[in-house]
Amino acid sequence: MDLSKHGNNIRFHTQCTCGPHCETGIKGISRRKFLGGLAGTIAISGLTFPSISQASSDSTKLVSSGAALPTGAALRVQPVLAYQLCQPQEKSSWRSYGGLETPAQLNEEVDRINRELKKLSSESDFPIETLPLVPVETDEQVKNVLGSDCDVILVYAAGGYSITRSLVDLKVPCIMFLRHKSGPYYLYHEIALWRFLRRDGDTFARPGIDVDDIVVDDYSQILWRLRALYGLKNAKGTKMLAIGGLVAYSPDGQKYGPEQAKNLWGYQFEIISEADFAQRLKIARSDQNIIRAVEEQTNELLVLPNITLHTQRKFVVNSFFALKVCKDIMAECGATNFGFAYCMMKSVIEMLDTPPCLVLSLANDEGYTAYCHTDLTHTLPGVLLRWIAGKPTFLCNSHFPHDGIFTVAHCAAPRRMNGKDYEPAQIMTHFESDYGAASKVEYPIGQTVTVIIPNLRCTKWQGFRGKILGSPSLPACRSQIDISVDGDTHKLCREMEGFHTQVCYGDYLREIGYALKKLGPIEWQNFSDNV
Repeated sequence: MDLSKHGNNIRFHTQCTCGPHCETGIKGISRRKFLGGLAGTIAISGLTFPSISQASSDSTKLVSSGAALPTGAALRVQPVLAYQLCQPQEKSSWRSYGGLETPAQLNEEVDRINRELKKLSSESDFPIETLPLVPVETDEQVKNVLGSDCDVILVYAAGGYSITRSLVDLKVPCIMFLRHKSGPYYLYHEIALWRFLRRDGDTFARPGIDVDDIVVDDYSQILWRLRALYGLKNAKGTKMLAIGGLVAYSPDGQKYGPEQAKNLWGYQFEIISEADFAQRLKIARSDQNIIRAVEEQTNELLVLPNITLHTQRKFVVNSFFALKVCKDIMAECGATNFGFAYCMMKSVIEMLDTPPCLVLSLANDEGYTAYCHTDLTHTLPGVLLRWIAGKPTFLCNSHFPHDGIFTVAHCAAPRRMNGKDYEPAQIMTHFESDYGAASKVEYPIGQTVTVIIPNLRCTKWQGFRGKILGSPSLPACRSQIDISVDGDTHKLCREMEGFHTQVCYGDYLREIGYALKKLGPIEWQNFSDNV
């Protein structure tokens, strides 16, 4: 396909599966206009992805089974102990509820909190940086927290009504911890709901914090909330490498996706033409060091005991060449996400001499986020879910829900779905073109999964928890999962929006909902809420 005849216009596909109709499209926002508004967006930092800009024995090895995916920037947590030591007054009600009455008891509580936070950090499988605990008894002392460079304030609300009110007004996400039975009794076990959140009334009147931000005694409840905020921190500011431009599967996705990604999520974009990518690929294919490295990678992949090859070996080689170039460009520009805009079209398949399916699969197995197309409607939830879960996500097509079953399928499935080990897979042709290399992954029956379905206007995400029933072999995209729905399938069918779906091992519905609430104007519908 000759992209030059379209100028700088970004186009969207009018259909959702490949074939001749995928060549159709209309003009979208121009590259110049879109990139003009990118100044000031948030750059992601702290990632530790390996670079293979120079081919070497270390940088071109396959990620070994059992190795964790790269981590993101640590979540900076500022713990604050709000308290009030009251002085006895004769014949007067001089003290509030609570077990902190003396300096000695206060010191014991500080030591207890520090021990608990150390244990919390050691039990976390994502990076947390806990800042020194700040005890505050006066509004003046709250100013010590104002200058803290943190992502979340963890308030131990032992006492001090006005103090705690000031802390949650700092415009930083706040989690409030209360003690009922885990230590000295906290005043806020009594007043958090009616006096603090409802301001002495019957309706909630405290912006920025609600009952979902309050935890009693249980640190595991703190941990999953921190996980949600860690995922949100690392999803915001993502830099995306868009090969061939930004496209979407629907007019709504094309209209709202890029602006939503830029304005709400702080995304940045590195857009490279197919012609420029093809030139870099040509250079890589002529480099003897890269040729040897790619051949070695191909051998390492194909000798694995749970891999079988059902297509030509050259397509696996070609996939590693394409991945090498993608990783080089991402290393140069700081991107961690990429996609091919017209991934099923003849121009891309001819350029790579394979559809990019296996390229994307391999990239996700290394910890990048790489999805079919450059459609931001499905990229946004995929990136957030990857950071929350610490695992790859499988972008796939949805199908008609029925009889408690939700089927998904696509040809670019990751294999390291648990974040460490490789699932068995067949390397086959891409289904629609019957050409090149794609992955058919075999998923374990009974595995719990999170399913996220974003709508096409980027205003609503829907999700449910399910379990894998099997990996069928229908005449459809190669990797397929039948998922049992924990919820009302008829309601799901009746109310489901969008099309593309993100699937991840594990149950992260509450983290997704919590992160979206902190982000802002995206509605969240959980079909497994009452299960």
